[in-house]
Amino acid sequence: MTVDKNFCMSSYLAFRYIEKNEMDFFPGLHHQNIQPIAEDKKILVKTSQEIDQAIQKQFNSIAHKKIGILLSGGMDSAILASYMPGKDAYTFRFLNGTFQEQELKRAEYYASYYSLNLHYVDITWDTVTRFLRPVMEHKAAPVHSIEPQLLQAALQAKADSIELLVIGESSDLIFGGMDKLLAKNWTLEEFSNRYTFTQPQKVLTQPVDMSYLYERYRIGEDKIDFLRFMDEVFSIESSSSYLNAFSTAKIGYLDPYARLKMAEPLDLKRVRNGEPKFLIRELFHMKYPDIPIPNKVPMPRPVDEYFKNWQGPARPEFKPNLDMSQFTGNQKWQLYCLEQFLNEYEPLQ
Repeated sequence: MTVDKNFCMSSYLAFRYIEKNEMDFFPGLHHQNIQPIAEDKKILVKTSQEIDQAIQKQFNSIAHKKIGILLSGGMDSAILASYMPGKDAYTFRFLNGTFQEQELKRAEYYASYYSLNLHYVDITWDTVTRFLRPVMEHKAAPVHSIEPQLLQAALQAKADSIELLVIGESSDLIFGGMDKLLAKNWTLEEFSNRYTFTQPQKVLTQPVDMSYLYERYRIGEDKIDFLRFMDEVFSIESSSSYLNAFSTAKIGYLDPYARLKMAEPLDLKRVRNGEPKFLIRELFHMKYPDIPIPNKVPMPRPVDEYFKNWQGPARPEFKPNLDMSQFTGNQKWQLYCLEQFLNEYEPLQ
């Protein structure tokens, strides 16, 4: 293993994870990225009916377990809830229910529709102060902003004797839900600017160039195989957050979508003409024929509220006097989390 703090800081800021397994922040502190499900283990599906059947078979295989679901206001978890009548659902409620109230109401509707026992997971800044350190220590790296709240939910479910939590995280990647990233055939430069979460050179005193990862997917003179990039890079980043939080809590989880694969190439024309996740949209309509299909909403986390008055990182690894108004709430989270991680393992004298 190689210790290279500067590389790890830059990789976390650019991609939200440490891209190279052999690179670590500090001696004796090793991270390990998730291993995707092997292609020969995946179930090929062509239609919404085949997706329905493949998901049902997976639920049949865990019928002997006490299961719960992380239920949001989106399509993916709502569909999975339909296979779990009478089971337990855990829904995030932020800032006393005042943050993304419509999202909460949809989750409540889904739970009522299929008679799930709904439990609220109340999220405040206290969630960060209580659960950030455990997920960072378990990951041996700074984390995604959803991980403390995932750990809180997992521990709450575990206290209710839940053995396995069901999530719908992989649906967007597999079925064409990342419509903004699928919106065009990008040049390499365009895509790297669009995808990079926080530019390391803007905030670090010793940034490391992360362009090598995009170059790996270069096509011809200036294009990029963005679909393969998302399959191989984004999939690791996104799934790792769930794996880490649930592993920290020592609770099992199942993402039924992660075991599926489209049997035919994704119809980008349909996605770009306003039908992202068209097969999933059809399945949602089968499960909830009485309501309109909801718009996609990422897992909520009130980072804008948390960091609206934050002055920015103060450690010497960061450029001094950063103008925090130029950063989004999610970018501020990354800077905050990275600083907390460094304080934990390399406290200033």
